[in-house]
Amino acid sequence: MSQHNPHGPAAPAGMPPAEPYGMEPDTATSADAAAGPVADGPAATDSGPPTATRIPATGAGPATATDGSAAGATPATTADPAAGLATGASPATTADPAAGLATGASPAAATLGRRLAARPWIRELALLAVFLAAGVAATWPRAAYLAGHLPRGADQAEYVWNMWWVAHQVVHLSNPWFTPALAAPVGIQLGFDTLTPLLGLVMTPVTLLFGPSVSDNLLAIVMPGLACYAMYRAARLWLPMAGAIAAGAFYGLSGMFAFQDWYHLHTAAGCVFLPLALETAVRLRRDPTIRRGVVLGLVLGGSMLVDQELSVLAVALAIVVLVPWLARRPGATAYRAALAAAGTGLVVASPQLIAMAQALALGHSNPSGGQYVKFAGEFPSIFAPSPRLADYGLGSLASLYHQHTPDESLATFGLVLTVLAALGLAVSWRRHSARWLGLLWLGCAALALGPTLYLGSRQYIPLAQTWHHQQVSLLMPDTWLIRFPGLSSFREPDRLALLGLVGAAVLAGAAVEWLLRHSRPALAVVAVLAALEAGWAGPPGTMPTALPAVDRPIAADHSGSIVVDVPFGIRGIPWYGKGISPMALVLATADGHPRGDSYTSWVPRPTLAGIRRHAFYTGLAAARAGKRVTPARVAAARQDLTTLPVGWVLVWTKHWMAVTRPSHHHLHYAAIYRYLSATGFHLGYQADGVKVYRPG
Repeated sequence: MSQHNPHGPAAPAGMPPAEPYGMEPDTATSADAAAGPVADGPAATDSGPPTATRIPATGAGPATATDGSAAGATPATTADPAAGLATGASPATTADPAAGLATGASPAAATLGRRLAARPWIRELALLAVFLAAGVAATWPRAAYLAGHLPRGADQAEYVWNMWWVAHQVVHLSNPWFTPALAAPVGIQLGFDTLTPLLGLVMTPVTLLFGPSVSDNLLAIVMPGLACYAMYRAARLWLPMAGAIAAGAFYGLSGMFAFQDWYHLHTAAGCVFLPLALETAVRLRRDPTIRRGVVLGLVLGGSMLVDQELSVLAVALAIVVLVPWLARRPGATAYRAALAAAGTGLVVASPQLIAMAQALALGHSNPSGGQYVKFAGEFPSIFAPSPRLADYGLGSLASLYHQHTPDESLATFGLVLTVLAALGLAVSWRRHSARWLGLLWLGCAALALGPTLYLGSRQYIPLAQTWHHQQVSLLMPDTWLIRFPGLSSFREPDRLALLGLVGAAVLAGAAVEWLLRHSRPALAVVAVLAALEAGWAGPPGTMPTALPAVDRPIAADHSGSIVVDVPFGIRGIPWYGKGISPMALVLATADGHPRGDSYTSWVPRPTLAGIRRHAFYTGLAAARAGKRVTPARVAAARQDLTTLPVGWVLVWTKHWMAVTRPSHHHLHYAAIYRYLSATGFHLGYQADGVKVYRPG
């Protein structure tokens, strides 16, 4: 197949484009204009997203190129073959929607529009700033946490520790994928952890100057705006300016995304790469060059350095765009560009891939079958109104959403986005791209329901089969997805809805364009309703970013001795012991001491085996559970401490442990204190609800 010819003849009226999603026809006909606002248009220029051009009606005079050259296209051809198609645009639409040259505009507005048209980067920066401000509003009060707070929870503490650890390794030019600073003295391989090394690298200057908590908060603050802009750029390949801006807002400001931004920073950051992968793959397909292939490879490789699960989805999205095109034999140039993308992606991702291979060699445990069911969405809740509505006194509407694991995800597209995406799909049905985007949206929604079906709050398992000691339904798509090699790690199927959010956002942008031309009052109502469902306010309460009274003596100790936190545990998949206090990892970033406990996503088997070989740790875990520790075990623990350099034991009282887990009220503190005394520790001091024990 020959490469794209921007001046090729127009397709006959009434004939749908012959190419699938991502491969756009060379010119637009009047039939295209009737097909709806999701247009399969030519490539955008590298200077920024494509600008929408007015499509003359059939029978109009010859079009003129926007750069001033005569266009030899037929009357139905777009004005600028390098610009994206704005099919169905109203006659008032101008060659550059950002130029402010709409009919009847004031001279001042026209002048401003011409200046913006001459400097598109100003327009893009202004739009990015607007998106960032909207993201701050949608996730408020997260921006206020820069004053010295963090959301409650162990995941937040892990992200703070990640920022500190990557910056520490960058300064020392060392490998960040292994740490002796957790589960000391054994250490943990971090190949499958939510380490986000790329984010840590980018934020290293901030971490060194202001601390890892500031880096974590800053990333969470800017992530919604970045997601909005990334989605806007992708949508701009098909939609005019207004629709693309709406698509960006529906994506980055959605409750589904904002929830992840609050609770799971690595997932939110990985979501930014999904529209980037879509945009760069489509650009490569429209204009195959080595440079575009390298850009796509950088995006895919970078996504692997942020979130491995979302990176798999980004690669899958690029494959869906490129493989049908490559199968049509587009030529040697296209093949070289695709190879450049694959090679660049592998090179960029290679450190993470090597670390993952090393983790597998050590023994990587798969999640239990029950987790695939536990972290699944529900029907019809996945299309229900957002529970965010409860913040505005609309509790009856918010109660229509139900999730059996509410603290892990917000598994709903929201009612407004659902209705708009369906409308966009309907008005753009004749476009191949619209149908593919609709399949992406609804297909991912089906996968997000998991291997069983929850209708309301009841679970159904039609055509049940036992898989990994868990009953699954052969009717559910996710049952088959997790059986593919390498995809069994998708233990939280509700996150697959985030990929469907890409398709839903573009389709909703198409609906906004349609409403803009047909019913602006209805569009105003939709905007208000969408604002009510946007964003997420985060969990109640906060935790501090430091406890100086507790940590100051530990930081002053430069012996490198191990700090053990009680309750003691190695948390992850699999785990040992009890969940640790979230503040334990936050304090570790301030005092720099290795921790005997840990909290990571996955735990290699040798790490657990090494921890269990230490009699002091096993006795501590038994005392925490209220079990009797025999004199023989106490003697073994004391002997173990002769080579295990434990210098500090921090007992986190109920004040800290009951914050997120009420079950910690049942910890056997009396047994813990007796065990510490029997093994040679004494109470050194206490502050802020923490008792600090020292040896000797």
